[in-house]
Amino acid sequence: MLTIIALRPYIKMHFSQFDCQTLFNIFQWRRDVRHFLEDQVPNNIIKKLQQAMAYAPSVGNSRPWRVFNVSSQPIRKQVFSNFERANKQATRQYDTQQAEDYQRLKLEGILSAPVQLAVFTDTNPTAGHGLGRQTIPFALDQSTAMAVQNLNLAARAYGLGVGMVTILEPKEMETLFKVPPAWRFSFYLCIGWPKFSSDLPLLHTLDWQKNQETEWLEI
Repeated sequence: MLTIIALRPYIKMHFSQFDCQTLFNIFQWRRDVRHFLEDQVPNNIIKKLQQAMAYAPSVGNSRPWRVFNVSSQPIRKQVFSNFERANKQATRQYDTQQAEDYQRLKLEGILSAPVQLAVFTDTNPTAGHGLGRQTIPFALDQSTAMAVQNLNLAARAYGLGVGMVTILEPKEMETLFKVPPAWRFSFYLCIGWPKFSSDLPLLHTLDWQKNQETEWLEI
């Protein structure tokens, strides 16, 4: 039986123009980072990143993200081996020149990032009782993505960089971390203090793919 509660009237939040510009600066400077300094990240900031994820919306309030803090060096080495195999396989889809360009890209920070997180999505969480995902089950994956985006933006606010490693074989990751069958690998995050900073994506700067404007279609 649902509990009926009295909702408080909406109170308009007054954010200054400076606050709004700061938010957009965080959006602009939130770029994938591959090159990290060796300096450690204080635990109080890591706790703030956890808190940022907790603020994320999720379908049916299911909160399906499951996160491992990967501090084990042997596990990190196995993740890197997974990346090397997947990266070698990915190279084969490109022609000669593009393959050479691809191989010059640095696509991960597994060997240098002081903080690394393996993020999974529980595809059958008991929380939420299935609300909102009967017709769009991948709303669970979208919920995890929103939690990771919260973490990304919070990290940028503290001056940290985050790199998302997607060149990994998902089934190998699920086996490595011994997750339940319903958990699906979603993200591997490398977090630390960046060596370089830019308001443009690295792939734009290196001419792999230029930024494009977001087009809103009229109907």
